[in-house]
Amino acid sequence: MATWHCLKHCGACCYLDPANRPNLAEYLTPEEIKLYLSLVGENGWCIHYNVERRECNIYDQRPQFCRVEPENFQRMYGVNSEDFDEFAIDCCQQLIQSVYGVDCRGYWS
Repeated sequence: MATWHCLKHCGACCYLDPANRPNLAEYLTPEEIKLYLSLVGENGWCIHYNVERRECNIYDQRPQFCRVEPENFQRMYGVNSEDFDEFAIDCCQQLIQSVYGVDCRGYWS
């Protein structure tokens, strides 16, 4: 079974344009939605994301909903820890495809 890991210098999850994520209210609290929307820059990218370096400028202090961790996926999506890797990989593949238009299958092992 594949194990999820963040793809360094990817940042697809940092593309926050709400038009691409119409179901925010299904997995974020009202307070988190307010914070999320405050992070969306003019270009749709998070205001803390350095597009040139493809890195988060506040990685260690990023909001809880930005952290791909089993506990967060349980809370936000109802995914149990046994299904976390498969679910997280699928989410990443979908985001990368929608943001960059590339097929990233095979990056996880």
